Amino acid sequence: MSSVIAATRFSVLDRSRVREGHTAPEALRDTVDLAREAERLGYHRFWVAEHHGVPGVAGSAPTVLAAAVAGATRTIRVGTGGVMLPNHRPLVVAEQFGVLASLFPDRIDMGLGRSVGFTDGVRKALGRDKDDAQDFAVQLDELLGWFAGTSPTGVHARPSEGLTVPPFVLAMGEGADIAARAGLPMVIGDLRDRDRMRRGVDRYRERFRPSAWADEPYVVLSGTVAVADTPERARRLLVPEAWSMAYSRTHGTFPPLPPAERVESVAMTAKERGFYEAGLAGQLAGTEEEVERELEAVLKDTGAQEVLVTTSTYDRDALLDSYRRLAALAGLDGSAKRR
Repeated sequence: MSSVIAATRFSVLDRSRVREGHTAPEALRDTVDLAREAERLGYHRFWVAEHHGVPGVAGSAPTVLAAAVAGATRTIRVGTGGVMLPNHRPLVVAEQFGVLASLFPDRIDMGLGRSVGFTDGVRKALGRDKDDAQDFAVQLDELLGWFAGTSPTGVHARPSEGLTVPPFVLAMGEGADIAARAGLPMVIGDLRDRDRMRRGVDRYRERFRPSAWADEPYVVLSGTVAVADTPERARRLLVPEAWSMAYSRTHGTFPPLPPAERVESVAMTAKERGFYEAGLAGQLAGTEEEVERELEAVLKDTGAQEVLVTTSTYDRDALLDSYRRLAALAGLDGSAKRR
């Protein structure tokens, strides 16, 4: 096994993707089941996501789902990838994570993003608009202030104040600069655009300022990693998500994941085919040997300390097999390293 891979932490982000013919409650229960398996395999963290009004995603309340995951596991770190801070008041976010950290000490992570709703209708329902994302740095500073007890309001967040809940910034666009200025760990994707990702990592490291939260830069790469016994089976794991993404780009709504065999029989327009092929290209997918080689290259290129695997697919058995194969090639042994 590569020494670079052996020195790297591996974690899981599950977006609670709904599958055709299955329900949103099933998707949420699948997420909890996957967390148990990730813990057994030795993954370091298990994170959940926030989406609103999306037919293909059941995870709309990440702190609630994180509580269910933490309650169903014992040792794996649990968090969010992420809570979209522009959608919430920082005090409420601090309170939610304060409760989580009080119930599950030394296990909770606070992954934070700057995205707002997927559509105009969702943004209107949330009482937000696209420009609210521009206030992320200010909202982040306010949120961290609730834990430090430095709010100028004179109000104290309970039970958050005085607790240490590690914050991470999901770095899309300006996120790298915000993470660097705040002195926080950064989560960056995606693995398909290696040049852009490397530039973001370099920019983050160059501008990083040590803080009470982190003495030095900490980089988490996020993206799809699919492992199977043949390259063809690994590629089939990518098919449902690539089609759903292509559909969302051409129809304006993100649908449940279809079976790979149905996608392969669908007639696509040229535009759909272009988005679909782009979704399949550049992913880390293949046999153990192929994925290990690609992982080693990207880790050497970026110097990242952690990989956050975000794979979604229709076939749950194939997904679990992929995570087991990845755990084996990464040398995970069930005793996840602690940060």
